Amino acid sequence: MRTLPLLVLLFAAANVGAAETTHYLDLVNTAKNSIVAFSVAPVGSNRFHALPFGDQPLHGGGDSTTLAIRDDNGCLRDLRTEFSNGRVLIQKNFDICKYRSYHTGQYLRGQAQTTIAATP
Repeated sequence: MRTLPLLVLLFAAANVGAAETTHYLDLVNTAKNSIVAFSVAPVGSNRFHALPFGDQPLHGGGDSTTLAIRDDNGCLRDLRTEFSNGRVLIQKNFDICKYRSYHTGQYLRGQAQTTIAATP
């Protein structure tokens, strides 16, 4: 009889841990212009939410920061980078489980697709 409550407790603890998985992504600004906003969305949803990276823009030429992304929608995300000159860069199908860093000046091959959403 004591085994059943213990199994229920262990199952609940395992589900809570799985729901709170966090991936850390190093955002490296290798572009010329500063990043003023960075957002993520589940693939194809266009429901972007901003990830805070400090109170100052992320300067071009190699400045970087580490962002926490919750793994509640699988590994693939669409990334949106907004630059100080008004340009918006969207990286589709970025795998946060496979890649530990994202460099704004480099474009990924394979399933990932990079598009310039807007230019000034």
